[in-house]
Amino acid sequence: MNQEICQVNLIHEECVAAAQQQMPQLATIEQLATVYKLLGEPSRLKIMLSLRTCEMCVCDLAAMLDSTPSAISHQLKLLRISGLVQSRKKGKMVYYSLAKNSVQQMLLEGLNYAVEKKA
Repeated sequence: MNQEICQVNLIHEECVAAAQQQMPQLATIEQLATVYKLLGEPSRLKIMLSLRTCEMCVCDLAAMLDSTPSAISHQLKLLRISGLVQSRKKGKMVYYSLAKNSVQQMLLEGLNYAVEKKA
């Protein structure tokens, strides 16, 4: 017998109604899914985690992550378009940082979850 399926069909209407009321708009859900999809790729996640410390240029990130500037630049473009990172040009250099405090908090919460799950 499958232990993951109810053995009787009983709908808890109050709970369902509360969940429906709290459900975000479809556009918000799609945006969140895009964020998780972007962060689900290890090299992009490493870039994001690196940017928690300080702003960095493509060369810094490429050296740190043992990658090419071209590969890092491609990933940063996707992260910038999504609004997760921002760039700042200073002379011939372009520096990247996390776009918002909430992005930093999201990464921290994700790390905490991963550490707790591992323990």
